[in-house]
Parts: sequence; structure tokens; C-alpha cells
Amino acid sequence: MLSIIQAAGWPIWPLILCSVVSLALVIERLLSLRSKRILPPKLLDEVIGISRSSLPALDVVNKLADNSVLGQVLAAGLRAVIVDPRITESALRLSFEGAGRAAAQQLERYLNTLGTIASAAPLLGLLGTVVGMIEIFGSQAPTGAANPAALAHGISVALYNTAFGLIIAIPSLMFYRYFRGLVEQHLLGLEQAAERLVPHLMRFAVRPQAAAR
Repeated sequence: MLSIIQAAGWPIWPLILCSVVSLALVIERLLSLRSKRILPPKLLDEVIGISRSSLPALDVVNKLADNSVLGQVLAAGLRAVIVDPRITESALRLSFEGAGRAAAQQLERYLNTLGTIASAAPLLGLLGTVVGMIEIFGSQAPTGAANPAALAHGISVALYNTAFGLIIAIPSLMFYRYFRGLVEQHLLGLEQAAERLVPHLMRFAVRPQAAAR
């Protein structure tokens, strides 16, 4: 491996940095975007069961928010009803939407960086190719005689950097697309859970007509 790096020249060092960052991001996102960590399967049913007759206390809601991303969204709706018993359905939906946007930002963290690496790695490989070609042409003497050692080094720089750029870009792009689809799937699950909880929480909201009577 060290001999390949030496043969590829200095343009390979940015590619090595990109490969390390890309690998770290892929491992972090694989751990962070697990379904059990984002959408625990029984959490919504447990929340509905706990709040069937009355709203839970704020400390219980805070523990729910620490449970998962779904818990954060559900806790936002519960807090909205607890803080404002006269809340309207549109206001409750707005609180869920705000929590959903925060959840989306959390789920999409680092994906732009991974996508940038997938796009930039081939360009960095192309840069190495251009540098190698410059060395190849620079090895040509004015008399027409070529320096075999410089010619071989230029070819190595050109080919190794091109190959290494593609080796980084292809898996990074595949994982980027996979994570984007996973995030969209999780966001759909969060939206469906919020839609299911809205009518349940509106049972505890005080209607203006009821208050007037």
C-alpha cells in the first residue's frame, strides 16, 4: 500500500483524506439511522396507552423525548397540549411540523458531506491524472529523448489517482443514495405517527364552546 501511495504522488493525499472521512461518515450514519433508534416499533402504542385517560407529567414527556427521534416528535405534541389546553388542531399540527423539521435536520446530518465527497473524489482523481500527464510531457527532453523513470512516474500518478478517485466515489455515492432513501422512509414514519396522535391529543383540548357553557 505504501508503494502505491509513493507511486501515486502527492495528489493521492487529498483522496486518502476523503476516503477516511467517507468511511467514518458511513459508519456513523449506519449506527445513527437504525430503525430501532429512530422509530421504536411499539413506542407510539405505549404513548397512546399511557395517555388514554389523562396526559402524562412533564418529566415523563422529557424522558420520552430522550428515547428516540420518534419520542422527540411525540413529546413535542404532548408538550403543546400540556402547555396550552385550549390549543387548536392547526396549532398542534404546527408543533408537530416544527419537531419534524428538527428531526429531518438531525437525520440528514453529514449526508451533504458524504455527497460532496462522492462528487469531488472523481475530480480529485482527474486532478491527479492531469498532474501525471504534466509530468509525462515534462519528461520529454527538447531533443526528443524521453526519461524512462520520469515517464513511468507520470503514468503511475495518472492511473493510480484516477482509479483511487473512482474507488472512493462509487461506494460513497451508493451509501449516500441509500441513506437518503432511509431518511425519507423514517420521515414518512414520523409523519404517520404524528397524524395518528393528533386526534388522540385533541380529545384533551378544551373547546371554546365547552368553556363558554
